[in-house]
Amino acid sequence: MAQDPLERVFNGGFGEGTDGWFASEAAPVSVVDGKLCADVPGDTHQPSDVIIGQNDIWLQRDKPYALSFTASASQPVRVKVQVQLSDEPWTAELSQDIALGPEQRHTCTFTSRVDTDRAAVSFQIGGNPAAWRFRVDDVSLTGGDPLPPYVPDTGPRVRVNQVGYLPFGSKRATVVTDATEPIPWQVNNGAGITVASGTSTPRGVDASSGQQVHTVDFSAVTEDGTGYTLSADGETSYPFDISATAYDQLRSDALHFFYVQRSGIAIDDALAPGYARPAGHVGVTPNQGDTSVPCQPGVGDYQLNVRGGWYDAGDHGKYVVNGGIAAYQLLSQFERTRTAPVARPDALGDGSLRVPERGNGVPDILDEARWELEFLLRMQVPAGRPLAGMAHHKVHDEKWTGLPLPPEEDSQPRELHPPSTAATLNLAATAAQGARLYAPFDPDFAARCLTAARTAWAAAQAHPAILASKTDTIGGGAYDDAHVSDEFYWAAAELFITTGEQTFLDALRASPHWTGEVFPPSGFSWQDVAALGLLDLATVPSLLPDADRDAARASVRAAADQYLATAREQAYGMPLTKDEYLWGSNSFVLNKLAVIATAFDLTGDERYRDGVVEGLDYLFGRNALNQSYVTGYGEHHSHNQHSRLYAHQITPASPAPPAGSIAGGPNTGLEDPKARRVLIDRTVDPPKRPEPQFSYIDDIQSWSTNEITINWNSALSWVISFVADQRDGARHRDDQ
Repeated sequence: MAQDPLERVFNGGFGEGTDGWFASEAAPVSVVDGKLCADVPGDTHQPSDVIIGQNDIWLQRDKPYALSFTASASQPVRVKVQVQLSDEPWTAELSQDIALGPEQRHTCTFTSRVDTDRAAVSFQIGGNPAAWRFRVDDVSLTGGDPLPPYVPDTGPRVRVNQVGYLPFGSKRATVVTDATEPIPWQVNNGAGITVASGTSTPRGVDASSGQQVHTVDFSAVTEDGTGYTLSADGETSYPFDISATAYDQLRSDALHFFYVQRSGIAIDDALAPGYARPAGHVGVTPNQGDTSVPCQPGVGDYQLNVRGGWYDAGDHGKYVVNGGIAAYQLLSQFERTRTAPVARPDALGDGSLRVPERGNGVPDILDEARWELEFLLRMQVPAGRPLAGMAHHKVHDEKWTGLPLPPEEDSQPRELHPPSTAATLNLAATAAQGARLYAPFDPDFAARCLTAARTAWAAAQAHPAILASKTDTIGGGAYDDAHVSDEFYWAAAELFITTGEQTFLDALRASPHWTGEVFPPSGFSWQDVAALGLLDLATVPSLLPDADRDAARASVRAAADQYLATAREQAYGMPLTKDEYLWGSNSFVLNKLAVIATAFDLTGDERYRDGVVEGLDYLFGRNALNQSYVTGYGEHHSHNQHSRLYAHQITPASPAPPAGSIAGGPNTGLEDPKARRVLIDRTVDPPKRPEPQFSYIDDIQSWSTNEITINWNSALSWVISFVADQRDGARHRDDQ
């Protein structure tokens, strides 16, 4: 059955677990026998000391509403039921005391005095002297007019890369139109003068958006300029530039994201204006700190100093497997400047980024990557302890925290979670990679990295199947991974490249990935990392026999060809099929583009370079939503990404996400309540889910479509660095 079109509560019957509901830390909730239950502590002082509720409730002024629910208490108590604004001035539209005991249905009515989409339904259940159990079910708030299905503002039907095109190579756009025959188009420069015209190519119905579309190719326009527009079918695109330096600033901004995500250091306003804050998680009250973090009960009887590193995403957790791929991609960007025929080492050198270490004689990107790598090293189980040499999978708060929450104000206890084989091999791989890259700048640190890598490799060999639990999701993400053969392959590759030792080459040749799948159709990710090892075997000088290196390079080219074939099939020009719009879909695009870019570095074949450049168009506005997914870039860009650190949308005093932050992107899973509530049309039976490209909302509460994470920004920065290096189509040099 479709949901009542007047229903304002999401998941009021708790058929989807606790989705959509929040609870005070003092009384965590669970669903038992279809009812939401909470054990309420005694000796609280006010009803508001313990709250269970739901935000993002829509109310209309002068409309009547009825709130009803079935509830019980394990002993007679009084609670307060409220419908109120969820932020200042917290005005209550309904506030009623209710006596609870045996299960009973309750109904309260009121007329709203406001128009808002920021109301909250809450059960304030504190203020009773004795502990008791609260149960509630079938929560419903009905009233007002039926809400129409959500229709995003997609702007003009002519979709372009809103950031800009490079002077050389392909320049394409997509037009949403009902026309079945080619339609005329024209490109005007910033002065309004027509510089190109032609007719479109019909593409039929695009499977990922459900739209009928045409492609426009204006590659003949090569003159630098700002304020270009493309007109077709009576509509004009957002403006765009054509410039050889279109991505230079974004290269800096995408990397600057990591500085403002740093844990354990005060963020300097001089380096990051508007983002200054005290150091987080250094043991200064109210923090309990990362300088002496205990293991979870049953994991170990020791504490570790795991300060530093980057906050992983929108929360304050730090995860070795996600930190591993992110650190790798920063290190890889630097290593590419040593191996790629078309690269600009100065763009990532000392003084190139806004980091406190600039001017120390070390390339700034290595300074930034080291901040994370030092943290990864600290996560290693010390000698003399059980599982010595393994790496703890993650460290984060004991319980989930709400938004917003600056790191220095987080009062939750921190915990070290059990070691895992995947985390240990991430440490081995990144530390081995770091050992060769830091050697010219800090030989002692490089030696420390290599020692840690060898120790981690040996520990993983001894414990090859300690897997992270997929249910370990209280206070942080699970980051579980059921298969670690790819991590073994990656770690062996990095250790072999760095040391040249036969032991690691033998491990590579014994791996199922030596001749099996390395590049998944959906692209590599933190869960599929074999490609990282093969990309380095193909590009980084080593003692790998020539025949094996040739095979690695052929594998890269084959994967790139596969991804380009996917892109050619898509009317919007990106290497993403309609089935790949999952959590972090934008990173799938970027990681595939990184493989295609590597194929260009290896071959100089311009179709690979052009494929990367065109694939970026999708991320910067040439998509069904006409949305650039990178904060600060494009006429219509994401700026409300999910984060406790950058919560301007709900707290004006908090900053917005910094320029250069990429959103996760469309996700057909819609795993968060905000996305489900807004994007699923429940006025029809059965409820209608959006098309894949429309499965996105730029809202801070939509963590499954709009979160920021270090591994997505590391992918962005890698690809942007590649594109920025291309400049005016600099010729490839085959002198590797």
